[in-house]
Amino acid sequence: MSVTGGGSLARTDGPRLRRLAETDPAARDVVAELLRRALRGLPRMRTSEDGGFVFTMRGDPARPAGTSVRYAAIVALGAAFLPEDDQRAALGGDSVAEVVGALVARLGDTGPGEITSLGDIALICWAAAETGHGALEPALARLAAADPPGERPGERPVFTVDAAWVASALAAARDAGAASGTASGTEGHLERARDRLLAGLDGRPLFAHEVGGTGLVPRYRAHVGCFADQVYPVQALARIGDDRSVAAADRVAGRICAAQGAAGQWWWHYDARTGGVVEGYPVYSVHQHAMAPMALLDLADAGGDGRLAAIARGVRWLTAPAETGASLLPGGEPGEPVMTWRKVARDDPRKVVRGVRAASTRLRPGLRFRSLDRRFPPVAIDRECRPYELGWLLHTWLSPTARE
Repeated sequence: MSVTGGGSLARTDGPRLRRLAETDPAARDVVAELLRRALRGLPRMRTSEDGGFVFTMRGDPARPAGTSVRYAAIVALGAAFLPEDDQRAALGGDSVAEVVGALVARLGDTGPGEITSLGDIALICWAAAETGHGALEPALARLAAADPPGERPGERPVFTVDAAWVASALAAARDAGAASGTASGTEGHLERARDRLLAGLDGRPLFAHEVGGTGLVPRYRAHVGCFADQVYPVQALARIGDDRSVAAADRVAGRICAAQGAAGQWWWHYDARTGGVVEGYPVYSVHQHAMAPMALLDLADAGGDGRLAAIARGVRWLTAPAETGASLLPGGEPGEPVMTWRKVARDDPRKVVRGVRAASTRLRPGLRFRSLDRRFPPVAIDRECRPYELGWLLHTWLSPTARE
């Protein structure tokens, strides 16, 4: 795909968009419009203090709030597929190499600015591997120090999303080493990361919120896994690429696709023991246009089922959600900093429905108390947009790696 003209997509004929167009031209047009919005919106999400990215743009009109290293790394992963001139237009004057360089440099910081989150470190390593950064090896050493092997299996619980990002980062480093003809030295760590994810299923159809042990989440919701807990491991296992990993990823993908809503919704909370839906809302726009397609298309690249019809249904939900009737694609005029509204949610600010359904399904799988649907209808639109949503959108649809 070629991107020119300061954020105007001159051609939208990349391999993934072509495949989507063959299945559903209307869904392809939605994605093309979202890509145009992403390139307009990203420059407004840079922070003036450190050249990073805001945590969110909130409200109407949208205003920036907070900062996020994690989101900066995800933006870099997506913008890496742009030509350098378009990278600079999208990133407020910087190239992806400069953004990644600043992130890698921060891995050496100590004190108040030290990056300690395993997921953040993994994402920075992933971005460094994808972009061929010269300091990849010390970054990987930092990742290894943050994710040491346990003496016994199951003694070091890790959040599932973090575990998946570690595996994706190491798979990218392996591939970078193979492409450059150098040994990455990550084989042992990658094998442990793969085995941790596979063990996280433990005979269940889906992932819970943690792998490798217990204790990170309350007992009443230990059986629950969110949508992110499914798609990031599917992506990681697909990128690792051996037969066992791809087969496990395909099984998980099949379950979440079977549970997809009639209008294309990718639901939020699942029972990892049964594969059933614990609570459907919120439905997030980034799941619809980026995260589900990203995982499923990476799986197709690895030989799994691409499930393009499910991807198309999810994308089309954005334009007219059955729950609200209001599109999650506001404005769209040049200068508008919001790409999509963040989610459709229940009118339930205290998250009562999620808590009750987690506790009830812990005792009896499938128990839902359907009166909660009437008491807390999914009619609220979260008027917010975060940079990682744009990063994963670019990463998903600009990727040149899809196989025809």
